[in-house]
Amino acid sequence: MSVLMVVTALAAVVVGGAAGARQEARLNLVAYSTPKPVLSKIISAYQSTPGGSGVSFTQSYGGSTAQAQSVVNGQPADLVFLSTGTDVNLLVDHGLVDRNYDKQSYKGVAANSVVVFAVRDGNPKKIKSWNDLLKPGVEVVTPNPFTAGIAKWNILAAYGAQRHLGKTDKQAIAFVKKLFEHVVSQDSSGSNATNTFLSGKGDVLITFESEAINARLAGRDIQYVIPRQTMLIELLVAALKKSPNKAAATAFIRYMKSHPAQVLFGQNGFRPIEPAAAKQFQKQYPVRPGMFTINDKVIGGWRAVDKKWFNPTSSIMATIEKNLGVSTSGA
Repeated sequence: MSVLMVVTALAAVVVGGAAGARQEARLNLVAYSTPKPVLSKIISAYQSTPGGSGVSFTQSYGGSTAQAQSVVNGQPADLVFLSTGTDVNLLVDHGLVDRNYDKQSYKGVAANSVVVFAVRDGNPKKIKSWNDLLKPGVEVVTPNPFTAGIAKWNILAAYGAQRHLGKTDKQAIAFVKKLFEHVVSQDSSGSNATNTFLSGKGDVLITFESEAINARLAGRDIQYVIPRQTMLIELLVAALKKSPNKAAATAFIRYMKSHPAQVLFGQNGFRPIEPAAAKQFQKQYPVRPGMFTINDKVIGGWRAVDKKWFNPTSSIMATIEKNLGVSTSGA
C-alpha cells in the first residue's frame, strides 16, 4: 500500500469519527407557565440520552400570549411551547415559525388538557356546570385573555358549551358577557390565576386540568370538576425558522412526542398524545361526553377565533374588557 493510500485511509477515519461526535447545542426554550415542572423533567431525561447529552437549555416561562409577543419583540428563542394556535400564528405571521408547523407529527401538538373548574374544599357552591357560574354571588377567577392563552380556551369553552346546549351565537356571546360580570380577578397567566385562587379569592377558578393537577402535585389543596361540556386543549410546539440550532430544536421536539416523554407528561397532569402513553393513562384522564375542539363547527379554528374574539381593538372580548375597565394591551 502506498503512503498516499495510507494517508487517505487515515483521513477518512478521522473525518468519520468527527461526523459521529456528540453534537453541542444550547437551546432557548420559550413556553407558557404551567408546564415548567414537567419540562424540567423531560429536559433532564433527554439529556441522559445519547442524542441529548450535549444539549443545554435556557428556559423562559410566562403567559402564553405574552411569551409569543416577547419572541416577536426579539426575545431569543429556538423553540416555543405555547397554549394556543393564536399565539403560534402570531409567530407565523411575523415570519418566525413555518406556516406548516401543524403538518408535523400530531399536527404540532405535544400534549393535551381540558378546561375544568377548580373549586373550594367540598365544593360548597355546588359548581358542576357552566350555568352554575352565573348563580348569584358566585365569584370567578380566570386570567386575562390578552396575556394568557389559557384564558382564551376558557372563553371559547364557555361559548362552545352554550352552543352545544342549543343556544344561538348571540345567546352564547351574552352568556360570556354575563360570565365576566362574575369575574373578580384576571391575572396575567394561568399559574398566577391559580395562586390568586389559592390565596382565597373567588369561589371557582376556570383553568386547565393540567394546571389543577400540577397545583396538587406541588402539595396545594385544590379540587376540580370537569364539566360535561368542555374543550380539548391542544398544546403546540414549534421550532423557529431561522434558529441557528434548528436541527437540535427539532430533535428535542421529536423527543417530546416520544413514549418516554409522553409518559412524563401523563405523570405530571397532561394528557398524552402518543397512543401507547394515552392508553396507559386513559383512566386518569376521562373523556367527557360533551368534549369539543377548536375546529368544531361552532368555533371555526384559531384564525376565525382570533378575529372574532381576541383582536385587542375590535373583538367581542375587547368590548367586554373595555366595559369592565380591563386592559387589552397584552402588556
